[in-house]
Amino acid sequence: MVMERSERDLGTAVVAGGSAGVGRAVVDMLLERGHRVAVIARGEDRLDELQDRFGRDRLMGVSCDAADAGGMSRAAREIRDAFGPVSIWVNSVMLTAYSPFREVPAEEFDAIVGATFLGTVNGTRAALEVMERGAIVNVGSGLSYRAIPMQTAYVASKHAINGFTSALRSELIREGRPISLSLVQLPAINTPQFDWSRNRLPEKPQPAPPIYQPEVAARAVLRAADQGSREIFVGGSVLQLVFGDMAAPALLDRFLASDGVDAQQSGRPPVNREGNVDRPVAMPSRAHGSHDEDARGSGLILDADRTRAAAFLGVPLVTFALGALVAASRRR
Repeated sequence: MVMERSERDLGTAVVAGGSAGVGRAVVDMLLERGHRVAVIARGEDRLDELQDRFGRDRLMGVSCDAADAGGMSRAAREIRDAFGPVSIWVNSVMLTAYSPFREVPAEEFDAIVGATFLGTVNGTRAALEVMERGAIVNVGSGLSYRAIPMQTAYVASKHAINGFTSALRSELIREGRPISLSLVQLPAINTPQFDWSRNRLPEKPQPAPPIYQPEVAARAVLRAADQGSREIFVGGSVLQLVFGDMAAPALLDRFLASDGVDAQQSGRPPVNREGNVDRPVAMPSRAHGSHDEDARGSGLILDADRTRAAAFLGVPLVTFALGALVAASRRR
C-alpha cells in the first residue's frame, strides 16, 4: 500500500549505493528538498541506522547486492509499491581495490566490475521497469576518460559505464520515453571508500589531490536530475583529465607511471586491508571520509557538452582574433 504524501513531498527518489559516500550526500539533499527516498545497499546495519534517523515514512532501506539483477528489479518494485511512482533514480554503487593488476584474483576483479559496472546496469534496468517519466543519473568519474594505475577493475568499470549510458540514451531518445539519462563525472572525493576499500599498497590510500567534499558531487547529481543534462563535469581536475588525455595520452601514461601511484598514498599506515569487496565493513553511515582538512567545499559544475563546444570553438576563434590583430598591426 502506497503511503500518503505530505504537501511538501516532491516524489520518490531512489539512491543505489546511498548508505555512504557520494550516495549518502545525495540522500541528505533529496530529503532536505522534500523527497521520499529509498536507499539500496548491501549493509543492513547502515540501512537500519538511516531509517531510524530519518523515519521510515521518509526513508526506506532495501538490502540488495547491486550485482544481482533480479534482486534489483525486486527492490524497485518493492519501493514503488510502498512509496509510489519513482521520479529520480541515482546509481552510485562502487567497489575498488588499490592493487597491482597482477595481484588481483579473477574473482576479486569480477566482484568489483559486478558492483561498479553491472550494478549501474542493473540499477538502470530496474529503474526503467518502474519509472514512467523522470531522471536516471549514473555516477561516473574523470577516470573514465583518463585511467590511473592500481585500480584496473574500477577504472574499467567507469569506462564501461560511459559506453553503456551513451548507447542506452540513444535508445530512449528513439523510443520517445520521457526519461532523461545523465552521467556525472566526478573528481577525487572525500568519501569513506579510502577507509574501507581493499588495499595492497604499502600505505593507506587517499583521494589524489585536489580533493572535493561529497556535497559538491551531490549538487552536481541533483542538477543533472533537475535539468536532464546529458553529462556533467565536476571540478577542474576532471577537465584536466578529459582534455589532457585527448591532447597528450602518451605523456600522461608516462607521468602516471612515475607519479600516479604515490599520489594515491596518504603517508599513513595501512588499515583494514581486506576492505569491503566480499562484504560490507561495519562502519556507521556517513558521506565524508577522513580527509576533511584537505577537501574543498566548492568546485566547478559544468555542462560537459557546452564545455566541449567552448573548448573546440574557442581555439579557432582565438586563432582568428590573433591573426586579425597581426594583420591590423602590419597595416599600421
